[in-house]
Amino acid sequence: MTPTRIAIVGLGKIARDQHLPAIAGNPAFELAATVSPDGAAVDGVPHFATLDGLLGTGPAVDSVALCTPPQVRRELASTALARGLHVLLEKPPGATLGEVAALQDEAASSGASLFAAWHSRHAAGVELARAWLAGRTARRVAITWREDVRVWHPGQVWIWQPGGLGVFDPGINALSILTHIMPQPIFLTGAVLDFPANRAAPIAADLQLQDAAGVPITMDLDFRQTGPQTWDIAVETDAGTLTLRKGGAELELPGQSHADKDREYAAIYERFAQLIASGTSDLDIAPLRLVADAFLCGKHRTTDAFED
Repeated sequence: MTPTRIAIVGLGKIARDQHLPAIAGNPAFELAATVSPDGAAVDGVPHFATLDGLLGTGPAVDSVALCTPPQVRRELASTALARGLHVLLEKPPGATLGEVAALQDEAASSGASLFAAWHSRHAAGVELARAWLAGRTARRVAITWREDVRVWHPGQVWIWQPGGLGVFDPGINALSILTHIMPQPIFLTGAVLDFPANRAAPIAADLQLQDAAGVPITMDLDFRQTGPQTWDIAVETDAGTLTLRKGGAELELPGQSHADKDREYAAIYERFAQLIASGTSDLDIAPLRLVADAFLCGKHRTTDAFED
């Protein structure tokens, strides 16, 4: 089978740490080009400063993986879809719900596959958690998602700008797991968002949610964690408590535990290959909708200025 020729657009930390190794390990794809305005490149791979430059004078490609900040992703995705290219969107799939809906329509018109790649859904414990919860009654859920922004997003100014999401950039990973493992739809009931005095995006947030059955869900987000990082989801049920730790990599159930190696991005590219082969798209917006609701309905508080 001829591999799908793919270009990575945006060669930041996530592209180098995750996308490049995942593509190299999947025979369904061939890295044909890279795009980055800052001159970063991959040895032996044609490189271009802009997507237009690649499409105008570069080698032929069949697909693109957009690893740019979300604020510029819609225009790039629209350009690619207009050329009939399959598009993988890093999370979040866009800066607004409206632009993601427009991309969905453009993908349908072009016949190309469009994939919102929620990587945390592919963590080792997530599918097992979903299956276990399907046969049980949830009573309450507690999410604690705290990390050090200086470690995970060093010098990334875009994350503090409008559309960059701030602490919801990692927090949306928890929401992508939550909306996948819980059998009922999730709704926001209240939120408090803390904005540094010198930033346009929150550094911390407390959310109250519930599912359609009325199960209460709390969510504690903070970008100021130092030392050990915390990415936990605990679901209390009628059969005991399920706990996902380390972003879903480890699963604890009553009397048993599960852990496996990190295959999140390998699984993403396996899924992308399936979508391309079947001519279908996968663009779930449930996690992004909850973040949008938090910005829309949450109380905004000003906190101390933050410098990274």
